[in-house]
Order: sequence, then structure tokens, then C-alpha cells
Amino acid sequence: MKFSEFAESRKSVRGFLDKPVPKEVIEEIISGAKWAPSSYNTQTWHIHAVTGDVLDKIRKGNVDETMAGKPHVRDFAYKEEYEGEHRRKQIDVAIQLFEAMGIERDDKEKRMDWMLRGFRQFDAPVSLVLTYDKYLEPAGITHFGLGSLAYGIVLSAWEKGIGCVINGQGIMQSHIVREHANIPDDQNIMICIAMGYPDETFAANDVRSVRADNSELLTYVGF
Repeated sequence: MKFSEFAESRKSVRGFLDKPVPKEVIEEIISGAKWAPSSYNTQTWHIHAVTGDVLDKIRKGNVDETMAGKPHVRDFAYKEEYEGEHRRKQIDVAIQLFEAMGIERDDKEKRMDWMLRGFRQFDAPVSLVLTYDKYLEPAGITHFGLGSLAYGIVLSAWEKGIGCVINGQGIMQSHIVREHANIPDDQNIMICIAMGYPDETFAANDVRSVRADNSELLTYVGF
């Protein structure tokens, strides 16, 4: 398969089978993903693979603190709310997902349940927590590198029949993740990737987000 076809075939998976992902499969996924571009080959990333009781404790703590109204705690400054065209695209995919799941606009209970699925890392059997060394702050280039790694991970996993969703909600209470996953104090948590075998009966897994036409994002200079 051509890369363009393979890349377009990938989609975010938000419903997983209750089936463990073997450690050797994770090794294979990372062995492919780690060839992602890295500035000066510095490879400024760490990966913490979490499963089982530890992941369940992270889910519970993340949900409990969220439901208690505690503010989100991330290890770096970020934009909480999108605006303009970015916000419209965010809403568009939310509408797609809600329609697939049969969640009506005024159904507060189902909408809340869907939100909490994100904070539970979509009940995936594995979470990969991506971190970087704190001394690298301000870490713009490092964030770029971890983004490259994250894309490498989801593609490498997809090749092996493993679904992923890059999930910011799952680490919104970063101190909970740090405590239970035993992440060193000298590392900042960037993002997590929920991972597992896709549940083909889960309606939201049929949703494929739309990408903008090249004319909306590409500028030619000197051609």
C-alpha cells in the first residue's frame, strides 16, 4: 500500500476490546515509531507504557478530581479553548461522534458520559504516556519532536491492527498520572495515547474526521 493510502486509512479509535496488548507488540510498535524526525537527533522523549491496576487508578483519580471540579493541571502552558476556524473543526468532529453514538444535543447524561470516557482514556487496555525532561523548557522544539513521535506511534500501531487515540483529557490531572505511573519529578508529561484492539461494534469507531483541502493550508512561494 502507498503511504498516502495507508495514512488516510488510519482513524482515531475510541472503543476497545477487553483484550490485553502483549508487551512484545508494544515493543514492535515503538521500534517502528522511534524513527520519527528528531531535531539534531536529540530524541528528547520518554515513553511510559501503563496498563492493568495502575491504569485503572489513573482513570479513577482523573475522573474523581474532574467531577469534584478541580482545575485541570498540565505540566506546561497550553491554550485551553480553541477559537474561530479551529473551534469550528473541533465542533464538527464532535457532531460526527455524537450522531454516531446517538447522543442528542439536550441529553446531558450521555454527553457527560462521553466526556468522562475521555478522562478514562476511553477504557483502553494500554496508555502510552509521553514525557520529556523538564530542563528543556521552554520546550517548543521538544514538543514538536514528541508530536512526531506520537504520529509515528499511531501509524506503527495501525499497521499491526492496534487502534489509538491521542488523548489530552487522560492526563488533565497530571499529578495523578505521575503518582501512579511513577513518572520521575524531572520529567514533564506531554500527552497520552490510548491504545488497544478496536471494537468493531463501537459506533464511534466508524467516524472518520475530515481534513481541509490543501488550498486552505498550503501556500506556494516562488513556484
